[in-house]
Amino acid sequence: MRSVQQRGPVPPTLSTVTAHPTGGPTRGARRQSRRRRGRGCLTGLVVVAGLLGWALVALDGRGGDAASPAPRDMPPGGATAGVRPPGDTRAPAASPRKPGATSGPTARGVPATGSGDFAAAQATGARVGDGGHLLRYEVLVETGTGISPARAAEEIAGILGAPRGWTTKGAASFQLVGSGQPHDLTVRIATAGTADALCWAGIHQDTEGEYNCEVPGGVVVNLKRWVQGSPTFDGPIHDYRALIINHEMGHFLGYGHMGCPGPGRPAPVMMQQIKGLHGCVANAWPYDSAGRFVPGPPAT
Repeated sequence: MRSVQQRGPVPPTLSTVTAHPTGGPTRGARRQSRRRRGRGCLTGLVVVAGLLGWALVALDGRGGDAASPAPRDMPPGGATAGVRPPGDTRAPAASPRKPGATSGPTARGVPATGSGDFAAAQATGARVGDGGHLLRYEVLVETGTGISPARAAEEIAGILGAPRGWTTKGAASFQLVGSGQPHDLTVRIATAGTADALCWAGIHQDTEGEYNCEVPGGVVVNLKRWVQGSPTFDGPIHDYRALIINHEMGHFLGYGHMGCPGPGRPAPVMMQQIKGLHGCVANAWPYDSAGRFVPGPPAT
């Protein structure tokens, strides 16, 4: 707010006519007096108007200063929120985090687009599971996302080897392989823009910047989902990542989409849970803790 340091000159008092001792003022004197009165009144009005203007500035704080608040009838941020002067190359200020957001990777801003280049996880793993259907996979992460390919590969390997995963009862087996080694599929973690392009090129599916997809020879994981989870899934971010991997790997094992088997029952891993649970309870695993497959009716 700009402070008022000087109020300007004090308005002069209006001129008065001095009475003559005999018979009042002369005609010339009266004309001069009228002229003086007119000039005095005009000067007084101008000064009073100026003082009123300064008073409004001091009270309202809208003196054109860059730090002045927006008019009260304008929403916070105003119509030009985020607009920077020409030549200002600073990044826009980050948006406040939503209530309940946690620290760490799930609270970071997630880039919507990326370079389109991928870095491979230079890691290999032992075969997990006894199933005769072996799927060898490599893990690639789009560069510039802040996600470590090695850590992502380690997490995916843990998901595929978990007791309630697809290796249960010999359903399948998996093996993480390094870049350049023979493999059956590629798991890519990509920004929403890159994921949309890959999904459209692979299966002509519009993933709308929100969804993951299975494409010929691979799985495309939307970075937004990997980092932030889903609004329909109430649980740790690792469990939601398990749902992503188990769902897409299920397609490679020949499973199609399933629906909710009934209110209050676990949602099948092959259910598109991000699009609504329809009375089911969110679930990240194809098998329950007793080793029973979690089924559902074919999705229509």
